[in-house]
Amino acid sequence: MTTSARMRGFITLGLLPALLLYLVFVIVPVFWSAYYGLFDWKGIGAAKFIGFGNYLEVLQDPIFWLSFKNNMLVVAASVFGQVPIALLLALFLLKNTWFHRFIRSAVFMPMVLSSVVVGIIWGYIYHPEIGILNFLLERLGLGSWKQQWLSDSRISMYALMVPIIWNYIGPYLIMFIAALQNISSEIEDAAKIDGAENARKLFSVTLPMIWDTIKVAVVLCISGSLKAFDLIYIMTGGGPAHSTELLASYMYNNTFSIYRFGYGSAVSTTIILLSLILIAGSQYLMKRDYR
Repeated sequence: MTTSARMRGFITLGLLPALLLYLVFVIVPVFWSAYYGLFDWKGIGAAKFIGFGNYLEVLQDPIFWLSFKNNMLVVAASVFGQVPIALLLALFLLKNTWFHRFIRSAVFMPMVLSSVVVGIIWGYIYHPEIGILNFLLERLGLGSWKQQWLSDSRISMYALMVPIIWNYIGPYLIMFIAALQNISSEIEDAAKIDGAENARKLFSVTLPMIWDTIKVAVVLCISGSLKAFDLIYIMTGGGPAHSTELLASYMYNNTFSIYRFGYGSAVSTTIILLSLILIAGSQYLMKRDYR
């Protein structure tokens, strides 16, 4: 047996436990969920087979499509908010001084906090009476801008995008800093010799070198946004009048509030399919090899 074959066997053996756990706790439940979506089932008692009735009901429910629209807003806010902000911060915080380390830790800190804590903090910030946001607007002479941030169905979804972006910048910042640090100094020196500086260097050298990392970040943004639940549930519960309902909260409410486990399973399977379509579409749009 050659050295490369032994190495492949060793790597396969090392990955096997993780793959088995992933298969048992992720892949199998996905197929079970799709299977239960074919039944009218309340979680207890006999399940009645109804074929694709639940899936058809999902596609015909206007609240589902409202949830989908809200989720697309969250996806857009994540992809065009979290990723660019994290990338810009990574470029500015690449040095390893104590100040840069402090700022990196501060940016990452929201990720460490519990979603419940983050939801409570931003709930107080947006509070119409005692919230700091309306207080600052009042002190700055912009009292006419004061709003019922989480109670007005016209702006509540947009208000929630701010804490969503703020909460998840940290992981992408760390990813981009690691990718930037892996760029060879020889490439940097060659770019300087060729006269590439500032914006030219950024778009011709830096971004192409970390393009794969950016693609991974976009995939994580999309998948994370489509399963967003906890922050929304804490701050608004999907209200008012479903104006902040997301696909995950829609699934939760149908499954555990009115005990339609079969319908909830159909919704979760639909979310998975939508995730795969969006991720595949994003990778197709970003498939150009800049190197």
